[in-house]
Amino acid sequence: MPDTSIMLVEDEIIVAADVKNRLENMGYGVLGIFDTGEEAIEKAGELKPNLVLMDIVLKGEMDGIDAAQKIRELFDIPIIYLTAYSDEKTLQRAKVTEPFGYVLKPFEDREIQSAIEMAIYKHKMEQQLKESEEKYRKLIEKFLQVSTEILNELSKPK
Repeated sequence: MPDTSIMLVEDEIIVAADVKNRLENMGYGVLGIFDTGEEAIEKAGELKPNLVLMDIVLKGEMDGIDAAQKIRELFDIPIIYLTAYSDEKTLQRAKVTEPFGYVLKPFEDREIQSAIEMAIYKHKMEQQLKESEEKYRKLIEKFLQVSTEILNELSKPK
């Protein structure tokens, strides 16, 4: 998907450069590489990427799981974890942030590309569902309002 912009959050410079190069070779735009959770949150708000690839272990006080949770809450940007950690405790913490993917390092290009494409599609469908739900909620509210007005008119003494 050539119009997909990705923000990469990775604290290992060599890994980050490799992932950036691989993403660009697949046709994705990489908006930047950031190495702390705090910076990732700030930049996600500024850059508004289509997707964030997030490592779990980062520099600074905040890890990737906490940063992902904040980004999801504040900006509704899909997150894919790109990490070497698959222990039960880490998986349980990551799972509650509702990631759109969890890819273990080292990974093949096809794995990350598939995860990105699925995440973008799923996020788009979720947004359409939310819009549809909102439209129907408003329709029902209007119907109830009009019904109440009609009942009030009909119950008035003549």
